[in-house]
Amino acid sequence: MPKQLLIGSANQEKARELAELLHGLPWEVKSLADFPPVPEPEEDGVTFEENAVKKARYYSERFGIACVADDSGLETDALGGAPGVYSARYAGLPADYDRNNAKLLKELGDTPWHERTARFVCCAAFVEPGGEPHVEYGTVEGHIATACFGSNGFGYDPLFVPNGHDRTFGEMPPEKKHSLSHRGEAFRKMRTYLEGLA
Repeated sequence: MPKQLLIGSANQEKARELAELLHGLPWEVKSLADFPPVPEPEEDGVTFEENAVKKARYYSERFGIACVADDSGLETDALGGAPGVYSARYAGLPADYDRNNAKLLKELGDTPWHERTARFVCCAAFVEPGGEPHVEYGTVEGHIATACFGSNGFGYDPLFVPNGHDRTFGEMPPEKKHSLSHRGEAFRKMRTYLEGLA
């Protein structure tokens, strides 16, 4: 019988994306919907790793099950790395993708294309009950578009054009995005690690 692995994310779009990235693993992958509702952990870390580990450890201890979680965000060079770890709540709470994108576009204003460089960063964390965390990182470099394009993905995907491409993540089919994205990179590494534990 395969070991169980919980995806520790209350964000339904992200949980669905992580399930796609972990599909086919020799683990029985579960979501938070399979368990009684619990309060979400407060993401008060100052780094992506702190938040990812905190989420994975919280849900692992809460439900007594191995858990994988991630924290990810967008770093924009012209804005000194903002929104960074505050990406999900950049325009305030409750988190809202449209407001976050609108704020980012407003902050960048008429910044020229060559200065609209940015990267997505993902830290994936795995924790078993009582165990030490294992983390993997992924990054993808690109630029911020001058308007939103595409309705695929979530978050800042309609604004982010990865280097070497002329379409945003929001315009790409999921499998194309996964092959390029920060989350795809981090979870390909995590897959290899988890396959070794199964």
